Amino acid sequence: MKTMKRISIVIAALCLCAIAQGQPRQVVDGIVAVVGKTIIRHSDIEQAYTQVRLHQGMHNAQNERCKLLESMLVSKMLIHKGMVDSVEVSDDQVEREVQRYLQSAVLAAGGKDKLRQVFNYSYDELHDQYFDILHDRILSQQVEYELTQNVNVTPAEVSEFFAQYNADSLPEIPTQYEVSEIVIEPTISEEERDRVREELSLLRERILKGENFSMLAKLYSQDPGSASKGGEVGFFGRGQMVGEFESAAFALKPGEVSPVIATQYGFHIIQLIERRGNTINVRHILMQPKTSSEDLLRARITLDSLAQEIRQGHVAFEDAAKRFSDGVSKNQGGSVSNPVDGSVRFDKETFNQIYPGIGIVAMEEGEVSNATAFTTSENKQAYCLVKLTKKIPAHKANLTDDYDRIYNAALQAAKTKKVTDWCNRMVRTTYVRIADEYKDCPGFVVDWSQGALGSN
Repeated sequence: MKTMKRISIVIAALCLCAIAQGQPRQVVDGIVAVVGKTIIRHSDIEQAYTQVRLHQGMHNAQNERCKLLESMLVSKMLIHKGMVDSVEVSDDQVEREVQRYLQSAVLAAGGKDKLRQVFNYSYDELHDQYFDILHDRILSQQVEYELTQNVNVTPAEVSEFFAQYNADSLPEIPTQYEVSEIVIEPTISEEERDRVREELSLLRERILKGENFSMLAKLYSQDPGSASKGGEVGFFGRGQMVGEFESAAFALKPGEVSPVIATQYGFHIIQLIERRGNTINVRHILMQPKTSSEDLLRARITLDSLAQEIRQGHVAFEDAAKRFSDGVSKNQGGSVSNPVDGSVRFDKETFNQIYPGIGIVAMEEGEVSNATAFTTSENKQAYCLVKLTKKIPAHKANLTDDYDRIYNAALQAAKTKKVTDWCNRMVRTTYVRIADEYKDCPGFVVDWSQGALGSN
């Protein structure tokens, strides 16, 4: 329910590696490794190896499988630690991630009704598989965060990290763009808001007279994450939902239905299913007021006029952003951060996912786009102007132009070492078993043979 950052669909789509090929398993399956109570199968490695070949080309097959196995072993060690320590991952947290991946799958397939044709799984089957995979991924990420949250690197360490590369092996950085935005999100009319309130009030009356909340949620709720489950959100504690939703939900008694409440996502009615300690499970129906085509047209006309004022030098883009923009970037003069890596630079693919319809490649520095249809991070219709503030041509990585990128790479290397050192300590007291065909893998950075059982 909390605001989600805009995310490149391209990045999300590439992470469908456990399922995205959608083909029935062709290999004879078997267990390759065991870490604690978790297992790694032959098919897990083969599916991951297929993805590597698709996206990176051919490599030494056995060496590549060994690298993939060690990555999985580390992940399983983190999951095992999370299970031992009873690290909590809420169903709602997992469900939000599942919906991101399902959205990417639907886009890739060309529609929800084509999922089985493309992936060999229905929407509900993909949902169940994604849920298990992403639950474990989130669990491992939480444990890894606890291990690495205090890791830092100094400027000297960044320079030392960069100096390890030979000039010929430095990566080629594609053309990057720094941009600013002005967003106008049309105000939804009070008449439209009243219409939605009334519609939800009528549904609430039907429920109070005995109709089934879950069935009405499936029919009418506009929350893609819960509608198919009869509106059920899953257990959550305080601080996990937006304030208005949380206050109304925690005030309910089991079976009670809330009045219509407003949040940044729209209007809701909520029913408490169960209270368990300091957590509750609820179902809800969400309905969202719609922006009228007339209001959208007015936003477009306003922005086109503003663009002309900016181009003619009557107002600076940064000042206009502070005065007129509805975007979260307005206080920074419209300067936009990349939601993927937190930097102020975008590559072409990420930019196009966030601002479809704006040809950034053809723009010159200082140029301002025309008003373009835009979807906000809260999935609301709006229009935006984009200014290309800086274009960084493709080049070999260097400390002057790419310090932030190199810093992040050095920081990630330091975090990886922290996790590796932790694994080398943990493995001595953890049940680990690795199949014979992988026990002599070259390049393992963790001595898995020290496991409580060791390789067989």
